[in-house]
Amino acid sequence: MLTFSKLKKSFSPCSCAFRPTPNNSLRSFSVTSNLQGIRFCIWVALKIDTFTDEPYNLVSDIFARNKWHSIYWQSLQLLSKKGIFLTSNSVRALIRSYSHLGQTNKAIEVFGRMRELGVIPDVHIYNTILRDVSRKRLFELALALYTTMVKSNVVPNLKTYIMLIDVYSKSGDMVGLYEILNEMEKVNLTPDVLWWYTAGYTAVLYSLCQAENVDKARNVFNEMKCPPDIVCCNVLLNGYCQMGRLDEALSFVWSMKKDGFSLNRNGYCSLINAFFRARRYSEAHAWYTRMFNEGIAPDVVTYAIMIRGLSDEGRVVEAAKMLDEMNHIGLTPDAHCYNAVIKGLCDIGLFKQAQSLRHKISEHNVYTHTIIICEMCKRGMIDEAQELFDRIRKLGCVPSVVTFNVLINGLCKAHKLKEAIDLCSNMWTEYWSSLRGPDLRKKLEQMCEAEQFLNAYDFFTHTNSTVKPDIITYNILINACCSARDIEGAVRLFEELQTNGLSPDSVTYGTLIKGWLIVDNEKEAFKNFKRMQEAGCEPALSVYKTFMTWLCQNGEVLEALKLYLKYLKSLPSRDNDSISVLEDYLDGGQLKQVIQGLLELDFRAKDFKLAPYTILLIGFCQAEKLYEALIIFFVFDEFNIKINDTSCVHLIRGLCKENNLRYAGMIFLYSLDKGFMLKPKICYDLLVRLLDSQYEWAVHLIGRMESFGYRSDSLEIARQCLVDANTKRDSKKICSQERLNYIY
Repeated sequence: MLTFSKLKKSFSPCSCAFRPTPNNSLRSFSVTSNLQGIRFCIWVALKIDTFTDEPYNLVSDIFARNKWHSIYWQSLQLLSKKGIFLTSNSVRALIRSYSHLGQTNKAIEVFGRMRELGVIPDVHIYNTILRDVSRKRLFELALALYTTMVKSNVVPNLKTYIMLIDVYSKSGDMVGLYEILNEMEKVNLTPDVLWWYTAGYTAVLYSLCQAENVDKARNVFNEMKCPPDIVCCNVLLNGYCQMGRLDEALSFVWSMKKDGFSLNRNGYCSLINAFFRARRYSEAHAWYTRMFNEGIAPDVVTYAIMIRGLSDEGRVVEAAKMLDEMNHIGLTPDAHCYNAVIKGLCDIGLFKQAQSLRHKISEHNVYTHTIIICEMCKRGMIDEAQELFDRIRKLGCVPSVVTFNVLINGLCKAHKLKEAIDLCSNMWTEYWSSLRGPDLRKKLEQMCEAEQFLNAYDFFTHTNSTVKPDIITYNILINACCSARDIEGAVRLFEELQTNGLSPDSVTYGTLIKGWLIVDNEKEAFKNFKRMQEAGCEPALSVYKTFMTWLCQNGEVLEALKLYLKYLKSLPSRDNDSISVLEDYLDGGQLKQVIQGLLELDFRAKDFKLAPYTILLIGFCQAEKLYEALIIFFVFDEFNIKINDTSCVHLIRGLCKENNLRYAGMIFLYSLDKGFMLKPKICYDLLVRLLDSQYEWAVHLIGRMESFGYRSDSLEIARQCLVDANTKRDSKKICSQERLNYIY
């Protein structure tokens, strides 16, 4: 048998170019052949148990630089055939090296073949693999590996539990998280106080915030037995920011400062990002400046947030300059930075520049392609969008459900409804071809127990890359069917989504209700409205607006107003007693008091929305109840609220029809003062009437149109009206003179 001493003697200066120094340092050696490489690898395999972390990392680096991974495996096989005992650390060296290179599939392959060498995986090797799959967010596979580990009688250590806590918290599995914490206590593996608060509590807070249960997270935070650290504070702060509860976020920041904590870069990033998303741009810039004044340098994440915020703000040129600034200070912009600028360029109509910037990115992620596909669909370039979609799939870039939804929406708008439905069906076909949920976990566990680890990894990564239609997909398709008056197709899709395990949301019901009203089936519309409430899906304002619009179009404007009052009663922020008083006013025909009361309630609740009032005002115009429409207009003027241009058009048209030109001209003047550019036809209709009966008033309005920068086509029509009117007046004068001459 080849012993270690015999093997050691074979490493003579003439036979091996690798010469360990007296202290066995790995820093000095030369490589001249594969034979010498295999000798080095054998030496490492036998010596690895004596290495500390630094030599361990050097070995990984040497393997990577010399591409010795396969040679090392051959060395392990050679030693095994010679009967030399191999420790788990000798195999772990190879697994770690693959892991550092990000080659998880190779690491798992070696892990699955360990028994060929007579080596049983220990807790350290399991931890290495668990860390790798967790980093790739392959949570189901990580839990299947843990189950296999326990069944193999490998006892988890503290690092194992730390990784499991991370897996459960990031996957949002609160039940599993609490179970693993309880399990730690049962096996007497309670971590020290410092770790408990930096990992255990942080994981619980993270999970609660991810589940949008930030109030419970705050309670857990307040009940911590020892003072929290900055990591816990940042998790809770980010939870407030993600939910848009910025006043509470700022209050929490001040309480942090009282407790002696200073915001770090992560905290600033959370706040800046939240203010940008809330369109509170000046505050976002103020916090960015404050971060600089605190001496905290921005990193790639900070720049990505600022670039996206500037792009959303419409300041795309400044966002692009930030890309150059990053390169200047030595930071490499990632895909998120480029994507923000690309989207910003698309939003302001610079599609060619966006395309050009896309080609500069070395690595395109799915979001990059989704932005371009979305813009192509908006521009009606549906064939090009489909071509790009097919091309990226062939290149191995897996589209997300958002990418699918963007293309499906584009197909629907291009009146290619059948192709859109077929694409949705293909998503389901790909999805059901692989297992999901509990079935997936069971399948993975079975494969791991059979030591088919690489097969499990390949299976799960393939499964993880497939996406299924979500409720947004179905909402797009149902809306397209309803717009095409294909209500039967919409109902089929509504039933299909439930069969496939999805739950209709408020948008789904609202869209279907709108579809029934489009085909004038009021009975089915209200039946779906009732079904929606019975299913526990609270109707959103959009659903009420659909009914209000339909009622107004059918002349039942007061019924629409009553329905809106009913909606307001369902809101916790509104005072039901006050709304009941307004209902009494409405029954008594006191419309002005109702509108005034509603606006007061809106401002008290800080929840004013123009749309319901616009529906009512236009409804009164369509029902030829111009007096009631003007009541809404004048009450809005009292409250200094601007109505929109559509309302102005309906008011002017209705008033002209009633020959109430004084008020029609006043509304037109109002539209000029508010900067609205009305279409030429409505201008023509009003001016023709005014020139015929109130010539000076019409001339005044035409002058105001010109001074307010009205479009040339509308001005040309206005001037022509004036010429025609003058000609008509001159004709009348001539005609009158001729009559006089005839009489006398």
